[in-house]
Amino acid sequence: MRNLPRTLRVQLEAGFDLFASKIIAHQTAGDRTEKLLLELKDGEQVECVLMRETRRRTACISTQVGCAMGCVFCASGLLGVKRNLSRAEILEQILWVKRCLSNSERLTNIVVMGIGEPLANLENLLSALDEVVSPGGLGLGARRITVSTVGLPRQIRELAAAGYQFNLAVSLHAPNDDLRSRLVPVNGNIGIDAILQAADDYFDATGRRVSYEYVLLRNVNDSPELALELAELLRERSAHVNLIPMNRVSELPFTDPGPPATHQFADILHHAGVPTTVRKRKGADIDAACGQLRLKAESRRR
Repeated sequence: MRNLPRTLRVQLEAGFDLFASKIIAHQTAGDRTEKLLLELKDGEQVECVLMRETRRRTACISTQVGCAMGCVFCASGLLGVKRNLSRAEILEQILWVKRCLSNSERLTNIVVMGIGEPLANLENLLSALDEVVSPGGLGLGARRITVSTVGLPRQIRELAAAGYQFNLAVSLHAPNDDLRSRLVPVNGNIGIDAILQAADDYFDATGRRVSYEYVLLRNVNDSPELALELAELLRERSAHVNLIPMNRVSELPFTDPGPPATHQFADILHHAGVPTTVRKRKGADIDAACGQLRLKAESRRR
């Protein structure tokens, strides 16, 4: 800032931090995916990720330190939840990711799919996203932002009432309550029907098609019978299924079913008229699974 007096610049350099968080680990994969582990002012840690595709540069950000949802296949919740992230801590992740971009790149998308349940910290998340979409802020279109949730019906409706056309992604992972409650314990207090009704209300309010995320786990939720059950659940809805092969986490007993079973599951949904994609695995040669890098760092600290 050459338009400031030199003495003031020296004082600012000595006494002012542009970022309240700091990078304590930075991994880069062969596909140029970059994962950052950030340490916050109180010593807690969160992750954010830069994912590169042909035309997209996507930031994946966290909303909580840890997670209380208890999904049995996810590293994010293995240490429980510590606290919500502040508006500033959410925004800083995006700014750190932007610093990873070259001069010829620009941030095109944001997915709120990192550590934590975004809708459990909805007030701070919306405050941060207000700044992201503001012309005086980052100026990113709301349709380029996806908010993921395990499925909290009241908060889904609050998100719809906020008036933005964010994309909603519901982490479903099973087509019936019995299996889903085993994989996603909070489902026992909610139920799939209530989640689907709230998602339908979100579509009615925003006009945005809802995505349903489904992490495929070998010999757990990957059978053709479950694919048919999922198709029956979604065929009459404006829905898109995003199949996610499990990212291996050494502390967990689950693995992905492999390409043949994955494509068979996808084909069943396609033939039933349910739009489906298989998510491309990013950062496979680093600690790519959500919460995995933080878990390793916490284990070393302990």
